[in-house]
Amino acid sequence: MKEISLARQIDFVFRQLENELTGACAGTVLLQIRNNAIGKFGVKHHPIYLKNNEIEAEQVGLTKDQVESFRGLAIEALKLKRNWTHGEILYDFSVKPNRKGWSASVLYESNYNMSTWNNSMTSFSPRKSLIDYSS
Repeated sequence: MKEISLARQIDFVFRQLENELTGACAGTVLLQIRNNAIGKFGVKHHPIYLKNNEIEAEQVGLTKDQVESFRGLAIEALKLKRNWTHGEILYDFSVKPNRKGWSASVLYESNYNMSTWNNSMTSFSPRKSLIDYSS
């Protein structure tokens, strides 16, 4: 997967999830990324909601056209990802009542592992730092 751009991987993911997203009212598409390659992906969605203190099943959700737009938004949003290769991308979405539109947002989470920085840390000297870590 390293040779395939992250944009193409996201395109693939959304095509795999199309049937699951079509009809979903609200939820989150999640991607786990390591070395700019998607390792795990999936959808968390809300199949029920509370209305007038009564639980109701979801009614109408994303259309196929909206899922296609969502896929485009997810790929376009990659332009905002900055200088990290490990982490998660979360795409939250919801359909407005009566299918009068939908909304989405993107959350990026970068993850770092200190064990990969061992070589950098061995050459680190607190005495050379401008910050006093002793207090």
